[in-house]
Amino acid sequence: MFIGEFHHTLDDKGRVSVPVTFRTDLASGAIVTRGLDRSLFLYPKDEWERLAQKLAALPLGQSDTRAFARLMLAGAMPVEVDGSGRVTIPPYLRSYAGLSKRVVITGLYDRMEIWDEETWNAYSARTEADGNAIAERLGDRGV
Repeated sequence: MFIGEFHHTLDDKGRVSVPVTFRTDLASGAIVTRGLDRSLFLYPKDEWERLAQKLAALPLGQSDTRAFARLMLAGAMPVEVDGSGRVTIPPYLRSYAGLSKRVVITGLYDRMEIWDEETWNAYSARTEADGNAIAERLGDRGV
């Protein structure tokens, strides 16, 4: 289970350190892909396989499902945690997420998200400001 918020630095080779508490879950491999809200999603290989199967089963006749599957599957790349606990983010994904030197890694139960620090700070401030309204809407969904 991934939870928490961690601030790290992206090096010149596109490597970022994975939080120590998350590394064990990535020992058998990981997948990084385009996420939502200009973030990247980093999944342990087994979680990714479950999601990929669901995406592959979506109906091809609906343009939204094709587009979402393309976003997630075509953007995906296997990554390994190196001996220093880092993963290398491919250039096209760094560009997609607008990653600069400072990044934030967030734990979201079954995945991590990787954000440019400025993008994360802006997103987080908006979400915190709307927190009460969001909670009200989630109440209708049993949360």
